[in-house]
Amino acid sequence: MSPTHLRRTQIGLLIVAGLVTIMMAVMVAGCYRDDASIDDNIATATADVVTAGATKSTVRFYTPDGQVRSPRLGIFYPTELAVGQRISVEYDSTNPDLVRVAGRDASLSIVPAVSIAGYTWLFVIAVMVLLAEVSRRRRLDDIDTLAATPDATTPA
Repeated sequence: MSPTHLRRTQIGLLIVAGLVTIMMAVMVAGCYRDDASIDDNIATATADVVTAGATKSTVRFYTPDGQVRSPRLGIFYPTELAVGQRISVEYDSTNPDLVRVAGRDASLSIVPAVSIAGYTWLFVIAVMVLLAEVSRRRRLDDIDTLAATPDATTPA
C-alpha cells in the first residue's frame, strides 16, 4: 500500500469514527430533548407491556380522555420489561407518542452511546495501526529486495 493510499484509508477511518461519535452525541441529545418535552407536559398512566425486547418494547395505555395509546416507535428506556407486565409510564400530554418508563430518564442513554463510540474508536485505531505496520513491513521488504539485487552496471 503506497503512503498516499495508507493516508487516505486512515483519514477515511477517522471520518467514520467521527461520524459514529457525532451520531451517538445526537442520540443522547435527542433523548434529553424528548425527556424535556415529556417533563414540560407530563402525564402519567398505567400501561400494559405488549412486546418486550432489549432495545424496543411497546406498551398500551389509556389517556384521561379514554383513548387507547400504543406509541408506534415504542417506549423510551425499555430494559428489563416483560410481556404482560403492568408499569407506570410518563408521557407528553400534547404528544402521547413520547412515552418513557416512569422514573427513568435520558441519563440511561449515555453509557450505551459512550460504549459504542469508544469501541468504534478502539477498532479504528487498531485497524490504522495494523495498516501502518503492514505498510512499514512491505517498505522494508522492498528495500531489502533492492539491496539484495545485483546492480546490472556493476562489473562482476
